[in-house]
Amino acid sequence: MDTKLNKSDYMLFVIYYGVSVLMTIYEYVKRENNFIEYVLDIPAFVIIDIGMIYILLYWLIPNFIINSRKYLQFTCWAVLLMMIAGFLEDAVGHFSSKNDWSQFKYGIQQIVNYISNTAESIGLPFGLILAKKYYENQILFTSVKQQQKENELKLLRSQISPHFLFNNLNTLDALIDSDTEKAKEYVNRLSSIYRYLIQTKDAEVMELTKEMSLAENYIFLLKTRFGDDYDFEIVKNVSLENKFVPTGAIQTLLENIAKHNRSQHGKAIKALLTIDEDWLTFSNTKSTLKTNQESLGTSLKNLEYRYTLLSDQKPIINDTVSEFTVKIPVIKLSKES
Repeated sequence: MDTKLNKSDYMLFVIYYGVSVLMTIYEYVKRENNFIEYVLDIPAFVIIDIGMIYILLYWLIPNFIINSRKYLQFTCWAVLLMMIAGFLEDAVGHFSSKNDWSQFKYGIQQIVNYISNTAESIGLPFGLILAKKYYENQILFTSVKQQQKENELKLLRSQISPHFLFNNLNTLDALIDSDTEKAKEYVNRLSSIYRYLIQTKDAEVMELTKEMSLAENYIFLLKTRFGDDYDFEIVKNVSLENKFVPTGAIQTLLENIAKHNRSQHGKAIKALLTIDEDWLTFSNTKSTLKTNQESLGTSLKNLEYRYTLLSDQKPIINDTVSEFTVKIPVIKLSKES
């Protein structure tokens, strides 16, 4: 669930606290409160309430509920923060009323009142935001799932298309006469790719180790088919264990390098895949030749949709005259505590 506030959330805050401020002013006028109470009490309760909601949405819920499910720690922190918020609001009210500080109340009952008052104060706006977020996330989830299914079907069709098979069979036919041993390896790698595609067709994410095995097989097919037109390099700066990416993401990006770039004047297209702790970076030199292949944008939109569902980060694209770079986030599945 995405808990970050958007424009419509802020508009909801403006409406809710606008009405709350007007009601508070009305009550203060009836009680003939001093001017300083208007100046201090009203801004204080708005700032403290919104501050509490911010802490809940940006720190407590993401760190203790969504990512780790540490419900006991979440409860303890929430109670502590509500106690502090209640104390601050009470202290501001005591000061603005010019009461004697010797009469300031302490004790267990007062702490309970702080927690109760804060919970009551932020309960409605926080509940409205959560309900709104839940509704928005359900709509997004449905949209992304539908888009993902459509893109997966399109990707699967391209992978098993007659054109894809025709190209590989042509390459294999040439190898059988010229290099029998390499032809056998080509068949093994091609069958490994199809076996992997069939086994993982319903998986949303896959271990990076398995995706890299697929990538190495796919690179072998490209190198065999195009010879020295492409120069692929893989740099592994970290261990691949306990790291995941959307299924087929690496193959998709490798495939697009071959689709949209052609070797010119004997100069190979250099493609580098760098694996770091949190990111996989694909960079390749660009050719000026125009191809008839489908635009790269479709594949990148597919990845962005999938990352919207799987992570709070999205691919980063940098397209220059001479180089094209795509960074995709590594997904680390959290363990329940």
